[in-house]
Amino acid sequence: MTPQVQVETVPPLTARQWGTIAVLTGAVMLLAIDGTVLSLAVPRLTADLAPSATELLWIGDVYSFVLAGLLVTMGNVADRIGRRRLLLIGSAGFGLASLLAAFAPTAGVLIAARVFLGLFGATIMPSTLSILRDVFRHPLQRTRAIAVWSAGATGGAAVGPLVGGFLLEHFWWGSVFLINLPVMAIVIVAGLALVPESRGDGDARIDMASAFLSILAIIPIVYAVKHLAAQGLDATVAATTLVGLAAGWVFLRRQQRLATPLIDISLFRIPAFTGAVLANGIAIFALAGLLFFFSQYLQLVRGLSPLIAGLVELPATIMSVLVALVAVAIVKRLGAGCSIATGLTLGGGGLALVGFAAGQEGIHWILIGVSVAGLGIGLAMTLSTDAIVSAAPVERAGAASAISETAYELGVAMGIALLGSLQTISYRWLLHIPDGISDDIAASLRESLPAGLKALDETVTAHVEAANSARAAFTSAMQATSVIAAVLLVTAAFTAWRLIPPSSQRH
Repeated sequence: MTPQVQVETVPPLTARQWGTIAVLTGAVMLLAIDGTVLSLAVPRLTADLAPSATELLWIGDVYSFVLAGLLVTMGNVADRIGRRRLLLIGSAGFGLASLLAAFAPTAGVLIAARVFLGLFGATIMPSTLSILRDVFRHPLQRTRAIAVWSAGATGGAAVGPLVGGFLLEHFWWGSVFLINLPVMAIVIVAGLALVPESRGDGDARIDMASAFLSILAIIPIVYAVKHLAAQGLDATVAATTLVGLAAGWVFLRRQQRLATPLIDISLFRIPAFTGAVLANGIAIFALAGLLFFFSQYLQLVRGLSPLIAGLVELPATIMSVLVALVAVAIVKRLGAGCSIATGLTLGGGGLALVGFAAGQEGIHWILIGVSVAGLGIGLAMTLSTDAIVSAAPVERAGAASAISETAYELGVAMGIALLGSLQTISYRWLLHIPDGISDDIAASLRESLPAGLKALDETVTAHVEAANSARAAFTSAMQATSVIAAVLLVTAAFTAWRLIPPSSQRH
């Protein structure tokens, strides 16, 4: 009877525990906002900086790639020097990098600023889950803390367009980065007062070769995808793909030989852990990939202002936050595996509905679709994050947290890169350019929808026809991409249902 009472009775949280949750959730929410806040700014950014389609994709996702590539390394650094200390150092650097991004004069400088944001973001992110695991020892306390943390992560990803929309109604596109400054100031001050210091194995050696290999495994493959979308299949695609795959193979082999690996590969021998990591990564992959081009669709095809477009996406935020608050009750009733599978299935249904609604008149079906998607993906991410941490033994919690955070950030980056590239390829394939359009304007149309519409003069009849054709091609491409994302979520749901037990063992 004693274990049952321990599971059902949740000790009340102390004021300092609530303060710790608030600080860590604020930090992770800001990182998530920064991953998606640019989506609404793309049209104005394009008009100001004139980036190419490839530069535009890099602006969108280089932040997440750098963050994902360095998370595991920085997690090891945090274990050695202190998780709170690294959190505060990263917060200060993140604020400075935000200033550079806000006033970037060229696309190249903006990409560089996003690299620095990813670098300092990687010093913030690994501390959050590890500190939560250290502060909240009771299993259901931890589930509730992670539910709030997940609400910050998923809500931040979805609220980014809303915040961006509000700022873009009143200021220039760079203002979307200035919101980082006051938030990071609060994180630093409150973190010093409320968040306890914690460390892992301070004597563990950081293997720099593994750190380098982890980055070399990710970036070349992503570059190959981007180059394929922009230039087509060529030797560069083959070469960069081979470099990435080879580095990944060497990295995995090295982790198996090291006494203290950067990523504890043996954790993937736990079926519940593997299923939860897959569910977590695929959920954010679909959400981030959709948001990146969905915001462009709302503005450039539907003709909505940035603020109204952000409001259309707001139901996804609301639902993801609300479901996180009742996640404990849901998992008690359905079990972990079934709850995660249900969330992923709902998310897939919501994305499919968004794809259907994109070709319909009115906005009501889109609102329903994003609400269902936010509900399902919010539930899946909350419970899969908890399942990842719960499936690992206590002494390997840091390694499990690093893998969870890497799956999240890599999911964001790969969602934008792969689904964004698929969207670009489909758009170009479906695009029909009417007669009477100059070669320069035709090239702009093929580059991207924002670039094409900027080059057109819609008072000219031929240009109106070209604009309508471009918008129709973009809409059809988005519908196809939404369906593919929905299929991925349903596949992940089946995987979670099979691999994650109804009641995961709690450590």
